Amino acid sequence: HILVDCGKSGVVVPKGFVKKGKIVLNVSSSATENRLITNDSISFKARFSGRPIKIIIPCEAVLTIYAQENGEGMFFDNKFEASGGENNKPSLTILD
Repeated sequence: HILVDCGKSGVVVPKGFVKKGKIVLNVSSSATENRLITNDSISFKARFSGRPIKIIIPCEAVLTIYAQENGEGMFFDNKFEASGGENNKPSLTILD
């Protein structure tokens, strides 16, 4: 399963299943059709209320990947925003 931030650009999911701006999707081979996972996105067809729907999830919208059976998985910190400004310099402190 994946937890998706539906507020991110490029997310295509059925809006009726989104709760508090997020959706949990089963991405197992038995729950999806034509699943494609690349470095940029996860896409597949899945049934919602019996209707097949094309799902597109940019990788930066994936918040968590976990196993439903035991809840184990990993959380992703997707708050990094790249910019070319001088503000990206690290701040260092000298310790004695």
